[in-house]
Formats: sequence, structure tokens, C-alpha cells
Amino acid sequence: MRYMLTYDFMESMRVTNQWMGSTARAMCSYPQLGLSANPMIQLTRAWGEVTERSFARMSVKPDWGIYSIPAEDGRDHIVSVETVVPRPFGDLIRFKVQGRAPTGRKVLLVAPMSGHYATLLRSTVVSLLPDCDVYITDWHNARDIPVSAGKFDIEDYTLYLVDFLKAMGPDTHVIAVCQPAPLALAATAYLAEEDPEAQPRTLTLIGGPIDPDAAATDVTDFGNRVTMGQLEKMVIQRVGFKYAGAGRLVYPGLQQLTSFMAMNAEKHAKAFTDQILRVAKGEAGDHDKHNKFYDEYLAVMDMTAEFYLSTVERIFKGLEIAQNRFTVDGKRVDIGKITTVAVKTVEGGKDDISAPGQCVAALDLCTGLPAEKKASYLEPNAGHYGIFAGKSWRENIRPLVLEFIDANCAAPKTPVRVVS
Repeated sequence: MRYMLTYDFMESMRVTNQWMGSTARAMCSYPQLGLSANPMIQLTRAWGEVTERSFARMSVKPDWGIYSIPAEDGRDHIVSVETVVPRPFGDLIRFKVQGRAPTGRKVLLVAPMSGHYATLLRSTVVSLLPDCDVYITDWHNARDIPVSAGKFDIEDYTLYLVDFLKAMGPDTHVIAVCQPAPLALAATAYLAEEDPEAQPRTLTLIGGPIDPDAAATDVTDFGNRVTMGQLEKMVIQRVGFKYAGAGRLVYPGLQQLTSFMAMNAEKHAKAFTDQILRVAKGEAGDHDKHNKFYDEYLAVMDMTAEFYLSTVERIFKGLEIAQNRFTVDGKRVDIGKITTVAVKTVEGGKDDISAPGQCVAALDLCTGLPAEKKASYLEPNAGHYGIFAGKSWRENIRPLVLEFIDANCAAPKTPVRVVS
């Protein structure tokens, strides 16, 4: 009960701040106050508008907002979102471009389950759609999943990826962004032994913690500093009475958002201060740069407690992927069994979440893969977000990823197995 009350208290604080912003905006928007020359009225109204919008976004899953894309035939083609494989904790969805022939590049974009919705990769999807047939893992908010649906940890996540890849077929190219990189690597190795025909053609890992100890960050320092007991006591809550998942143990998205923003507190504080001044001057808009970023960044989702805790314990503390000791359902997954899937890693020189060195470690684990099937790239001036959704992604990284996919589209030859 204590954890449910704490969860409800966090939600109450969010609603209260949203209400305070709404009230300030409404009170300072009375026509009569327009006669006053006091700038504090405009600033208070602007503060209320920014505050209301920010706290309202924290409880709503954003829309994909992808309606059409231009194609080589000179026409705009309608894009529809289709559910290919529905599952309790996340769906495999497809962005179907109506009236367009297959591109020859079938891409599975593996979205992180780290506090944000898959829509955080909207700009990544938009950049790939003109050249690829794009699928993505659309993870669900744990607060909306009834307790009767059972548990969901990193082994379940890995098996979800295995099922999604089986459904998509062997001509798939996987791009895993951040948190799922080690699990996408594990899922590929799992298929290499259990169902080789379902393996993807390529696996691109972007800014993921394959070996968290390869380069220290605030994230890895925190994971090593606290015990699992301390972590469970500090961050795990039980979903309150307002949602369908009432009673489920979760790591709340609001708590994760607080941690993210604390890492760059000065930067975020300046961004919101500047936005309030822009609103007061009438220079802001619904789709300006600030709102486009923070409407997505502030939209957070809860993770199941077992997923969050098993990630910290097994990926960061236990280094099970880094040391090739990861198990699924009691069976060891040997990354060295990957022999035909081309693997590429991408890192950002200024990434403060998955620092350079953490992701490229995947190539050393692929001991069964020939050198010509391995590639790596470091974008010197890119931070974590920039390597999959910013200017660096659009202008430098995306073309390299597509070239890598094209170079490995052909079906690989299955190595001859020596029978002793």
C-alpha cells in the first residue's frame, strides 16, 4: 500500500503543477489586464502556458504524426500504422506506405524501453521511410498493463525480439538504438542457434551499453554505486488506483525523467527560461523547436520493475552481455555463434549516456564473424540523441547505415558445420 500511495502522490504533484500552470495562464489572460503595462502579467501568463503544456505532456503517449512521405514517382504516398504482431507488453508495428513498391530494405527499428515511448524515434522513422520499409517495436506503458498479464524482464524482451524477427522473415535489417542494443545482439545470437533462417541480414547497434565498464558515465557510476536492495527501495513503486495496471510494481517514468533532467539541469533550466520569454514576447509557436523536442522528451512511460532491475543487475552490474554469459530460460546465449549477420556499431564522441567504447565492444564478442562482416563508426561531435535523431544522424550516420545495409542485402552462405 505504501508504494501505491507514493505513486499516487507523484501523479497528484504532476496534476497540481498542470493545474497551477493552467490557472496562471487563465488569470493573466483576462482582457482587462491587457491595459496594464506591468510585464509581470505577461511573464506569469507565459510561465503558466509553458508549465501547463509541460506537465500535461507527461501523461499522454504522443501520436506518430506521420501521414505521408514523398516517393521517387513524384507523388506523396499516405502512411498508415499497422500492428503486425500484438503482444501484452509491446507490439510490432509497420509503417505501410500506400501504393509504393517494396524498397528492398526491410528494417526493424528496435526502440528503447528506458522511460520514453517509441515515438521518441519519430524523426528516425521519418528519415528512413523514403528508402526503407520500416517496422518498429512499440512498447506499452506498464501502468496500463494489468497484473494478470504477468512479468516482463530482459529475457522476455529478448524473446519478444526473437518472435518479431521470426514474423518479419530472414531479409530483415535490425537497427537497435541505445538500451536494446545488448538485447538485440543476444536475440540475434539466440536465433543463430535456435532458428538460423530467421536471423537478420544486418545488425546495427547505435549507442548501446554492450560493455558498460568500457567507459564510465554518470549512468554506469550510479549503477555500480548502489546495491540492488537500495535501488529497489529508492525507485520501485506500485501503480496507483487510477490506471489499469493498479498494483503492478514499476519504475515510474516520472522518476526516470527526473534523473534524465538532473544530468543536464542547467541546460534544461535555460531552455525553459528562454521559452517563457519567447512566449511572453509572442515569438513562440506550437511547433517551434522547443515544443517539438520537449513534447516528446517529457512524454514518459513506466517500466516493469523486473525489467528495470534485471537490466541494472545483469547488464550493468553483472556484465552478462559484455562477458558473454547471458542466459534465456536457463540456456546460455553464445554471441560467438553469430557467423553470417553483418554487425555495425555507431557511437557519439560526446555521448554522456553510452560513452564511446561501450557499444563497439560488441565486435570483439562476435568471435565467429569474419572481419569483413564487422564495421564501426564514431561521430566525433555528436551526443547521445544526435546519433539517432539529430543532424549528425541525418547527414552522416544514416547514409552510412544504408550503405551498410545495401552491402549486406544478399543472403549469406550458411557455414558448413563440421560433424565430429
